[in-house]
Amino acid sequence: MLEIRYASSNKDAKHYDTERLREEFHVGGLFQADEIKMVYTHYDRMIAGSVCPVEKELKLEAGKEIGAEYFLERRELGIINIGGKGIVILDGQEYEMDKRDGLYVGMGVKEVSFKSVDGKTPAKFYINSAPAHTSYPTVKINIKDANPVVLGTAAELNQRTIYQYVHPNVCKSCQLVMGMTLLEEGSVWNTMPSHTHDRRMEVYFYFDMDEDAMVFHMMGEPKETRHIIMRNEEAVISPSWSIHSGVGTKKYTFIWGMVGENQTFTDMDFINNKDLL
Repeated sequence: MLEIRYASSNKDAKHYDTERLREEFHVGGLFQADEIKMVYTHYDRMIAGSVCPVEKELKLEAGKEIGAEYFLERRELGIINIGGKGIVILDGQEYEMDKRDGLYVGMGVKEVSFKSVDGKTPAKFYINSAPAHTSYPTVKINIKDANPVVLGTAAELNQRTIYQYVHPNVCKSCQLVMGMTLLEEGSVWNTMPSHTHDRRMEVYFYFDMDEDAMVFHMMGEPKETRHIIMRNEEAVISPSWSIHSGVGTKKYTFIWGMVGENQTFTDMDFINNKDLL
């Protein structure tokens, strides 16, 4: 299943009510048993979604929406497993994926399929895909191989470690940058102070949350802020003109993926808290 989301103007989005905000930017219903669910956003043509094989092996197919013979004919792919042990099969070669293992898959791989080792504890593959201009080697990335960046303080309730998986410090990619952020106990804020980066769009995927927990994801232009309530295993599209930060009722984990003009992680336009409205 591939759902299409068209880009929204910043001038229009500031007039959206809650229902319309969620319709445009919120991504729910992920990780349905034996299904692939993907959302194709016209912001830099990023695809984000989930693959949850339980009893079946699931194959990533190309559709009319991307106009290609096979999914990675002109795309690259990032994968992070948040569930039980699984296997990703790339043109017949198997890659075992434990929880929190990542995989970068370069353009040109023709057959991509997914399966779980044990259907009782299925793998949950979260995926990001972006258009690519050349082919780079496939790289498996354990969380220990990811590049860690420690940020925040206990006093500011935002102690966290950013693990850069698909990143120039770890592996080559065309434009996709992807990683995972883990918050420390007692910390609930992410990405503060807020920022935008007009050169890149981003998708956040929130997980490791209790059933009654939630994250208030902040978005919108700095002087026209809005929020979307996020629950476990839900994603949100962040346009390049929007801030993207959040605060949870408990600690949580999130995966971020970016595509756009550059791969410079620190290329951010920070906004002072006093300037947010």
